[in-house]
Amino acid sequence: MPTERAILIPFLKWPGGKRWFVQYYSGLLPGRFNRYIEPFLGGASVYFHLKPAAALLTDSNVDLVATYEAVKTNWSRLQEKLTEHHKNHSDRYYYRVRGMRTQSLVSKASRMIYLNRTCFNGIYRTNKKGQFNVPRGDRDDVVKETDDFEAISKLLAGADIRHADFETSIDEARRGDLIFADPPYTVRHNLNGFVRYNETLFSWADQERLAVALSRARRRGAKIVCTNANHSSIRELYADGGFTLRPIRRFSPISATSSSRKQFSELVILANT
Repeated sequence: MPTERAILIPFLKWPGGKRWFVQYYSGLLPGRFNRYIEPFLGGASVYFHLKPAAALLTDSNVDLVATYEAVKTNWSRLQEKLTEHHKNHSDRYYYRVRGMRTQSLVSKASRMIYLNRTCFNGIYRTNKKGQFNVPRGDRDDVVKETDDFEAISKLLAGADIRHADFETSIDEARRGDLIFADPPYTVRHNLNGFVRYNETLFSWADQERLAVALSRARRRGAKIVCTNANHSSIRELYADGGFTLRPIRRFSPISATSSSRKQFSELVILANT
């Protein structure tokens, strides 16, 4: 079951993040559940909103997983490193840090948060070699007033954080657990350029594998909330009668110009209970 704690603000801006979902559609999330499972962690907006006592948090991004692990295990040192980045921040310093290969957990985490907060538009994008290649943006605030790494660390104490494939974590769900799945929107990638944000793509075969894994979890009695592209091919994947499909709308801020930002229709997939 979720616990009652103070409001926690996500510390990462993530493409496809669900802050808007929490703000406008939190009523679609169940009020009671056992363990919380999130196989595409990203910015963790839903996790920070629900604040579950027990959670399994996984992602395929090694650096992202390391960042959450560092917040969990050594938040105070991480905060010190971010303060150092803040003091040293400049155009030259940004590109020097961007080209670094860090070793320690805290160094990896502080580098990711620093780049996330000062890069162009908060975009996470790597080349085929997995090297972060987003240019510097116009924001210089590395340390934010909303940061509460101590409180986040206390929440993460109840979480199992892993670098893992989504199917592995979904297969751990049991009756009464809640799965919140927010995969890359494969269909939409062809329309808005999201294909450039990662060195590996989330293929249509992955979409099919996700649907099958969620169907298995539903039959085991897990509660499921999945967000995805509102496209006929996605709707067909979940049209077996075991899910309720609800279209919703959101505003997309990931665009180079304000004039090209617009409303998108998305799909919420809910397991029938």
